[in-house]
Amino acid sequence: MNIEIERKFLLKNSTWKEGATGVHYKQAYLNEKGDNTIRVRIEGEVAKLTIKSKANNISRMEFEYDIPMEDAEQLFSIAKTPAVEKYRYKIMFEGNCWEVDEFMGDNDGLVVAEIELKSEDQSFIKPSWIGEEVSGDKRYTNANLARNPYKNWRYR
Repeated sequence: MNIEIERKFLLKNSTWKEGATGVHYKQAYLNEKGDNTIRVRIEGEVAKLTIKSKANNISRMEFEYDIPMEDAEQLFSIAKTPAVEKYRYKIMFEGNCWEVDEFMGDNDGLVVAEIELKSEDQSFIKPSWIGEEVSGDKRYTNANLARNPYKNWRYR
C-alpha cells in the first residue's frame, strides 16, 4: 500500500511546456461515483489498475498494479465512465517532480499541475508558471472530469 499525498494547481501560462515531452494517457473508472475509485489506465505502452481510497485532506491510500494491455482494453469496455485522455508531462523543478496534465476531448482547454509530497506539511518551491491551488476542489479530480467534463462547466 502507498499513501498518495498530492497538491494540484492551475497554471498561469504555458512556459512550463518549453522542452517538455508528454506521454499519452487514457483512463476510465470502473465503479459508480462514491468514496473510493477504481481506475483502469493506459500510460503510453503500460496498462495499470488503480484503487484509491476517499481522500483525507490531501492524502489517500493508493494501490496500483501493472496489468496486461489486453485486460486494460477489456476493462475499458465495462467502465462506468467515458475515457479521459490527456498528455502528461513530468517536469523537474527544485528537486521535485511536477506532473502537468494537458487534457483532450471533452476536457480540452484544462491544464493542471500536481506535485506528490512525502508529508502534508512538506514545503516546496513553486515554479513561476504555477497558479491557483485547486487541491480541495473536487471538480478537478480525474474521476469527476470523467463524469462532468470541463466543457460542461458553467463557471470556470
